Amino acid sequence: MRRLHLTLLVLGLLATSLVMVGYKVSVLGFPLQPAQTVDNWIVEARIAFEPSGGAVTARLVLPDDPPGYGILDENFVSRGYGLTTTQQGENREARWTTRTPSGRQVIYYRATVYERPGSNGDDAPYPGPVSVPDYGEPYHSAAMALLESVRERSADITSFASVLVNDLNAHNPGENAALFIDRDTSETDRVRTIIDLLAGARIPARMVHGITLTDWTREADPQSWLEVHNTREWVPVNPRDGTPGYPPNFLVWWRGDMAPLQVDRAERPEISFSVTRNIHDAIDVAEQRAQIMDSRIVDFSLFGLPVQTQNMYRVLLMVPVGALIIVLLRNMVGIQTFGTFMPVLIALSFRETQLLGGIVLFTLIVSLGLAIRFYLEHLKLLLVPRLAAVVIVVIMLMALISILSHNLGIEQGLSLALFPIVILAMTIERMSIVWEEHGPQDAIYQGLGSLAVAAASYLFMINRNLEHLIFVFPELLLVVLALTLLVGRYTGYRLTELVRFRALKE
Repeated sequence: MRRLHLTLLVLGLLATSLVMVGYKVSVLGFPLQPAQTVDNWIVEARIAFEPSGGAVTARLVLPDDPPGYGILDENFVSRGYGLTTTQQGENREARWTTRTPSGRQVIYYRATVYERPGSNGDDAPYPGPVSVPDYGEPYHSAAMALLESVRERSADITSFASVLVNDLNAHNPGENAALFIDRDTSETDRVRTIIDLLAGARIPARMVHGITLTDWTREADPQSWLEVHNTREWVPVNPRDGTPGYPPNFLVWWRGDMAPLQVDRAERPEISFSVTRNIHDAIDVAEQRAQIMDSRIVDFSLFGLPVQTQNMYRVLLMVPVGALIIVLLRNMVGIQTFGTFMPVLIALSFRETQLLGGIVLFTLIVSLGLAIRFYLEHLKLLLVPRLAAVVIVVIMLMALISILSHNLGIEQGLSLALFPIVILAMTIERMSIVWEEHGPQDAIYQGLGSLAVAAASYLFMINRNLEHLIFVFPELLLVVLALTLLVGRYTGYRLTELVRFRALKE
């Protein structure tokens, strides 16, 4: 029963941790590697017009959950205008209103978008078969003949649309296709004609407009694209070659056969699009995304703490990792150390002194302190005064070594004050007791084991990738806890015991 309880507890900890990490990575986009950046683009629509008298209303269609992209931030720049955003059919619309404008008016809409693979911008249900339009003769006969030919060479709705587009854009189109489209047909008229022909086969289709996201474009021309509904979803189709899908870096701006801008009581309305590319820190983008999604999980992240406190936790959260290393090396490998958590505290000090310098300084302090401890033994002091005397001597030795190293130009000695003084004193006391009870060999062996475990913990604790994962995903400490609980039930042979009892095995 106890074993089952532990198993369920470990599985619960692992599942909780992995679910939280998976949500933060896949949904919010938190990076798994440090210093990771993401590309985003600032797209801007500039509106200009001349008021003709009276109140003015300007309407602009806005991007609304575009496929493959997400909107990170939006800004509406206008002066003296009222602003409302509403949903108008398939599109989202911004409406600026003012009562008495004068002079040339300029309004800006600016959005920051980021790539979001797998996102679906429109999950509208199947609208049903559309009505067959009245083409009139000779277009009706030509359309029916063309659609019948396409039907024989296609397998489904998507392939039907692709074959139809290829027939219309062929280098030498048939007489039926040539009746509808020629080489001088504009892109918008081309898509409009294809939609009308697909309606002859009762296939719902619509026009989509978007812009291409580039590094820098001052005048981006919107492109017209085709979408057909295959009874499950809207599928984009290239109106030139019939290839399914959107082109790379294509941001869908609005849907429908209409202009993006409408201005009442104004003359010479103009709209222009511009694009610029930015590189932002992936964590900042993920935090903004969580705010947009109103995700409460970010409210409990460490990024909301002051920077000084964050830096402290970057170090403190690595202590459980060092503790797990100690548990593995003691319980499964069999390395003996002075104390349980002394090596991980020494490993924390190694972060400042560096590994080699820290080992040298630690060995020097413990050796000198051990010599003083043997001298104090002859004074027959009680335990507490003896420990206090060792602490005083350790501090004096640390100060002396720091002064000498500074005069010799050895900067590592200045970091000696970062060693935990009490831990050093207890190590010296414990080592002297082991020396008296079990001999110098065991004392030296445990001292070397403590240094080896501290060095191993240090190598894990300074790993930048691991530090990033623990700080960004502190729920991974549940995995560390689960592994520690599992090792806590290990009662098998340790690796050092296999060497120790090899004679018995033979």
